[in-house]
Amino acid sequence: MASNVLIKQNTPPKANSARVKPKVEQPKKPSGRKFSIFKLLDKYTNVDALFEEGVPLKYLPYILFTTLITLFYIGNTHFAEKTIRRIDKIKVETEDLRADYTTLKSDYMEASKQSEVARNVEPLGLVESSSPPYQVIVPADEY
Repeated sequence: MASNVLIKQNTPPKANSARVKPKVEQPKKPSGRKFSIFKLLDKYTNVDALFEEGVPLKYLPYILFTTLITLFYIGNTHFAEKTIRRIDKIKVETEDLRADYTTLKSDYMEASKQSEVARNVEPLGLVESSSPPYQVIVPADEY
């Protein structure tokens, strides 16, 4: 015979009845008493009561405002730190340039002394005058 033949069973048909929910055993808490900030928050704050009827939209503007201020604060802090780093870098460069300026200025002052100028132009055949300068007087009618 075929295997798909219906066999009459003596069980009554199922009726619509309420289902009984099986009890779920809650996991046992560890016996060691450790301090946790999350346990403390859960104990003293009842946040679940806020969300029983859904998300409370009346707090949404305050949450968005706080979020925007927080983002602005974080961005401002990053900008300030970047500016401070740039200022420190420019300070170091300025100190290096000031040291170079001082060195070049002292070299120029040393090179512009009369004795140094005379020594540097001697190979060109120029000689320092040993006689003092004299004044040329031009009569007023010749001028």
